[in-house]
Amino acid sequence: MNENAHRFLALYQALATTLVGAALALFVGYKKWDISPDAARSGVIGLLALTTVVAAFTMTLIVVGALSWLDYRNEECDITDEMVGVGFRKRPRPGNLSRWYETYILIFIITSVVTMWLLGGFLLLPGIK
Repeated sequence: MNENAHRFLALYQALATTLVGAALALFVGYKKWDISPDAARSGVIGLLALTTVVAAFTMTLIVVGALSWLDYRNEECDITDEMVGVGFRKRPRPGNLSRWYETYILIFIITSVVTMWLLGGFLLLPGIK
């Protein structure tokens, strides 16, 4: 599961960096490119929204992967209970979420999206005049 989560994180990082970079380029160059301030603001908001969609998609893939792993692990425990003996493998516990890499990847993605919107709303959008 870690390998897939890291792939999804790499995908998110690449797309988010590109989209936020495009928003910054639009912020810096809209006057030079003769783009109206309203269109520039709409473009920045659109790029931030698209980055949010990429983040939501990435988080969905990570959560579905984790849920699939939990299901697989429970099935594995059922089989070992039958074949080896009850209690041979311990079932996953929800309390262990704090030890999963995926938990911290999700926290990173959520934090980065919130930060992106805050910086965009307080720094970029007011600066487009």
